[in-house]
Amino acid sequence: MAVEAEAAAPAPALTLEDTNINWDRLDKTRFHVVGAILFTAQSALLYPTAVVKTRIQVATSRLSHMRGVSVFAHILKHDGIPGIFRGFGTSAIGSLPGRVLVLTSLEVSKDATLKYMERLDMAETTRLGIANGVAGMLSNLVSCVYYVPLDVVCQRLMVQGLPGTTIRGGPLDIVRKVIKAEGIRGLYRGFGLTALSQSPASALWWGTYGVSQHILWRSLGYVDNMEKKPSHVEMATVQATAGLVAGACSSVITTPIDTVKTRLQVLDNNCGEGRPSVLKTANALIKEDGWRGFYRGFGPRFLNMSLYGTTMIVTYELIKRLSVQQR
Repeated sequence: MAVEAEAAAPAPALTLEDTNINWDRLDKTRFHVVGAILFTAQSALLYPTAVVKTRIQVATSRLSHMRGVSVFAHILKHDGIPGIFRGFGTSAIGSLPGRVLVLTSLEVSKDATLKYMERLDMAETTRLGIANGVAGMLSNLVSCVYYVPLDVVCQRLMVQGLPGTTIRGGPLDIVRKVIKAEGIRGLYRGFGLTALSQSPASALWWGTYGVSQHILWRSLGYVDNMEKKPSHVEMATVQATAGLVAGACSSVITTPIDTVKTRLQVLDNNCGEGRPSVLKTANALIKEDGWRGFYRGFGPRFLNMSLYGTTMIVTYELIKRLSVQQR
């Protein structure tokens, strides 16, 4: 009877294990439904910074040298609230299936890597960093296949009317015109650059996050299998800080490639004759603004990625805690 009573006793409500919830502990349906709702809300909050960043990177006029706040005010003045959310509907709806693919591949690959590395003799910090990094890279490769065409469409919606771009209608009209002009390849402009650059960047982000969170917990005195348990506020604070560090590191490293990729995907006539390429786009950018041009939109991108890293990971970890299977 004592054994049965002990087996029936509920598990602790909150342990250090709940700061790193594995895939096999999740209710998959609840995970994806709750994730769709909360991530859409989070994307809406940060979407204006993406619009400002894209406008600065693509603009060939004085807009490219304006501060992010000034560009934001300029968009509000000329286009109103719809201007800072241009393309959001397409992005939000189009992201739903992709998010299922990305989150599933992220969690499955992280879980598999952690299980494989249990047999290896290495520090836990290193093991978590590698597992998170591998998961980030693999999930980003999956996401590129789905999200690059969506990015091409959304970014063209963001910058309609700017010099070098063509006035188009809605998202379906953009898809039709791009396919007519360039075929399916046109929807995958910048795919190679995105995959080659963002996959290592994603590995860096998730690896940095995993290591930062582990170090923060240890510095606060938390270890596995102890009575002292972190509160919800502590969990959110530590995870937000780790996300901020990861986002800041990633933005510094990836902004130049992101600028070239964005211009390659959006501008129709920025490279002269022939099909646009990475080299042509980079040369055109250097002619316009020198090497500093590669960091166009760095302020909004730094803000976007830092805020995104913070809010995304807090939201993501909350979704996982809400989706843990009831025992």
